[in-house]
Amino acid sequence: MPLRIVISPQAFKHSIGAREAALAIQRGVLQAAPDAETVLIPVADGGDGTLAALIDTTGGAYREAVVTGPLGDPIPARWGVMGDGETAVIEMALASGLALIPDDRRDPRRATTFGTGELIRAALEDGYRRVIVGLGGSATNDGGTGMASALGARFLDANGDQLPPGGAALVRLVRVDVADLHPALSETTIIGATDVTNPLCGETGASAIFGPQKGATPEMVSELDGCLANFARVVRSDLGIDVLHTPGSGAAGGLGAGLIAFSGAELRSGIDMVCDVLDFDRHAPGADFVITGEGRADRSTAFDKAPVGIARRAGRFGVPTVLMAGSLGSGYETLYEHGIDAILPIAEEPADLDSSLRYGSELLERAAERAVRLYGLGRSR
Repeated sequence: MPLRIVISPQAFKHSIGAREAALAIQRGVLQAAPDAETVLIPVADGGDGTLAALIDTTGGAYREAVVTGPLGDPIPARWGVMGDGETAVIEMALASGLALIPDDRRDPRRATTFGTGELIRAALEDGYRRVIVGLGGSATNDGGTGMASALGARFLDANGDQLPPGGAALVRLVRVDVADLHPALSETTIIGATDVTNPLCGETGASAIFGPQKGATPEMVSELDGCLANFARVVRSDLGIDVLHTPGSGAAGGLGAGLIAFSGAELRSGIDMVCDVLDFDRHAPGADFVITGEGRADRSTAFDKAPVGIARRAGRFGVPTVLMAGSLGSGYETLYEHGIDAILPIAEEPADLDSSLRYGSELLERAAERAVRLYGLGRSR
């Protein structure tokens, strides 16, 4: 009986998009099993690729605006409207993302989510009253204060002066003024599609888990964690909202917390939202296995990033999941406790990062072929 394989990778950051990754895996599968039935469901989890997944699949339309980039430079940023004509979709990575900053300029102490707020404002002013904000791929650690500033909030120090952009300034925050928040927020449903479940602060918080990939040293991590803790104290004091321990509040450098505090947002699993839109559960039953993939598998993957979400959905139907990763980082072994049945790094030999990124498609194709041949070996016994 021919194999039936569901192929659901997310984008491999800085290398290939989710659809290109799915096609590469499909080519490898068919090299090993030419009669295999493959179902391609490229996904996103609130991070990179979320906009495309929700707009393209529903027959929606793209929009573009010039916004403030994470370091203050004007940049063009895409957003979109889903096929229902009523739901705006914003991918924060396209306005405030890490990929927008060269490696040597990364600085989570001053990066801002202001541009994400400008996209939300554009959607509100175009009349949309349901807005999905994809949280992931951020360069920021500002608790969403930049986003809220773009929508009219003011963050003040002891002298009543407005703080400069960035997370480091939050150590001086003593008061939040929301008197001039955009009036349409009160009648708008904001949904934060998050790719993580991390709280705002602490050992598994925004700064500790995601700060280092944004350029934070251990000293910066401690500094920024304290800044976000102060932000949470002031928000609780001035607005009566506790964002410190809410699952997902640490998403996108604390933008999850900011959306809750300043827009009344509900946070949802980004991968579950995308899987629902793409009708994943209709295709998974009866598959021999699912192949998912991401650029780097490590401890942070366990916090509800796409591979774990895919494994959770597939596991409901007794279907095993294979994860193909561009590289393996610290703590990847914990993923076996989160529904992943096998993890295959796609690298074939020692290589520099640039080469690995450039040949991502070919490496995925060959890794998929190896995976299916190994599966066939076990199947024939």
